[in-house]
Amino acid sequence: VQLQASGGGLVQAGGSLRLSCAASGFSLDSYAIGWFRQAPGKEREGVSCISGLSGSTFYADSVKGRFTISRDNAKNTLYLQMNNLKPEDTAVYYCATAEGGCHRVLYEADYWGQGTQVTVSS
Repeated sequence: VQLQASGGGLVQAGGSLRLSCAASGFSLDSYAIGWFRQAPGKEREGVSCISGLSGSTFYADSVKGRFTISRDNAKNTLYLQMNNLKPEDTAVYYCATAEGGCHRVLYEADYWGQGTQVTVSS
């Protein structure tokens, strides 16, 4: 299992970014997969997750209404569309997966991508 996150960058507050996570070694439509973030000096936070079979989604309260998780099964790629970005969204963003549903991913993810930096300026 390999995960390759990309798409981070520097954006002004109110702007948008789309993160991508290319997956290999497994099929996204069979595993739950999620996005996490970690800001300097803060604990890692589960941002969003999408389940494998049903495609049901989870969002942290801090991003509800602004972020959208999606996947392209043909490309085996996960996305996170981030709109109306705020300075407090600044963090390294990771994608991660595990066998099982989103509950498992959010608390016991087994496989992690390398992270991509998102910086939101005020």
